[in-house]
Amino acid sequence: MDINVINNFSRLKATLFLLPLFLLAAIALLLYSQNSLCVEGYIQFQKNSFFFINHHLGQYPNLQYNLTQLGDALVFLSFLSIFIVYAPKVWEALLSGSLVSLVFCGFLKKIFAIPRPPVAFDNESFIIVGKRLSGCNSLPSGHSITIFTIFTVLLFAFMPKKLINKILWCFAIIITGLLFAFSRVGVGAHYPLDVIIGCILGFMFGLAGIFISRKYKIWAWIGNKKYCPIFMLLFLACSISLVCRIINENLTIFYLAFVSLAVTLYKIITVYVKNKK
Repeated sequence: MDINVINNFSRLKATLFLLPLFLLAAIALLLYSQNSLCVEGYIQFQKNSFFFINHHLGQYPNLQYNLTQLGDALVFLSFLSIFIVYAPKVWEALLSGSLVSLVFCGFLKKIFAIPRPPVAFDNESFIIVGKRLSGCNSLPSGHSITIFTIFTVLLFAFMPKKLINKILWCFAIIITGLLFAFSRVGVGAHYPLDVIIGCILGFMFGLAGIFISRKYKIWAWIGNKKYCPIFMLLFLACSISLVCRIINENLTIFYLAFVSLAVTLYKIITVYVKNKK
């Protein structure tokens, strides 16, 4: 599996960054044309779309609250932990992309300083699921960035060879990613453009992660079996964290993430023991 991932990553060109840059420029021009490049204009420009999406998605609060947890790297990456064993190259790109997104996300939030919906609107006028977020750090959506950073790595890592399969794979990844990301509007935490811009940035950061892992071998040790104990401890710590979340919130998504980590822990221990013999 790892050989296919390496081959897929090796085919990627830097020109892939042109599409997300074009989309970001198009959004900026749209906001400029509507005099919405200021904070108040940005909020009012998408007020109606926010209420519309929030109203319809908010009809399924439990589903939306579970899906929005996938924007937490601990939860989402738990489902992908098994790739440590079968496709470590995927994790090399995921770690690089996650670090890039971590640096830029906080920086961009401070620059734009957009008040979140619960600050801008009457809280009785829309649906809030979970904790009420009241900061001025709405743009971009960090959850959306995380989701699309991860999905972008998966998109190119497991890209099929046949054209029709490529189209279906890309369509499935994008639609699924958007469904997860727009849960942030469904729970009343972000505006639609926060999510869309976050998805675009996540795509770029995922690509950056792939190119960094391809050029620099800083994570090459991940595939070395002698480092299995490090991941055993790491995943054990993550499992404990998920147990704490289950105790506090009892969400289905946490149970599923915990099971994924447990399976991976079992597999890593098995591989390590066999390697020691």
